[in-house]
Amino acid sequence: MNSVKERLEALGLVLPKAAAPVANYVPFVRSGNMVVISGQICFGPDGTLDPAHKGKLGAEVSPEQGVAAARLCALNVLAQVQAAVGDLDRGVVQCVRLGGFINAVPSFAALAPVMNGASDLMVAVLGDRGRHARSTVGVAELPLDAAVEVEALFEVA
Repeated sequence: MNSVKERLEALGLVLPKAAAPVANYVPFVRSGNMVVISGQICFGPDGTLDPAHKGKLGAEVSPEQGVAAARLCALNVLAQVQAAVGDLDRGVVQCVRLGGFINAVPSFAALAPVMNGASDLMVAVLGDRGRHARSTVGVAELPLDAAVEVEALFEVA
């Protein structure tokens, strides 16, 4: 299993269509050999936000649902990278950084394990090229009341 497609298939996953922006921004910017991916929320394969992934961690959303939401965010990040470079196998040199935003009640402290959903998926799909630096923060609200949002920086060929 060397290709990204094979790894996704082995995980039972398919890259979604790259989501269109929901406000006045672009989904990615390429500058030289770097691609910055705008924050991606946890849209499912059908392009909608599952009710299980709406709301706050520590209230309406369980930690397990948060991990699943972070995985969906990572899939949407990869869809944007593919839109930017065309081929994830030849185009991605390295996932440099992920930034995670977790919609959480103030007392919810398990932010890092939720964000591991995105980090683990990036490594599972890209192998060593998916290892990255990371920041994870709890926030009061996210667009469309999403539970998780993930932004990224990639080095590309």
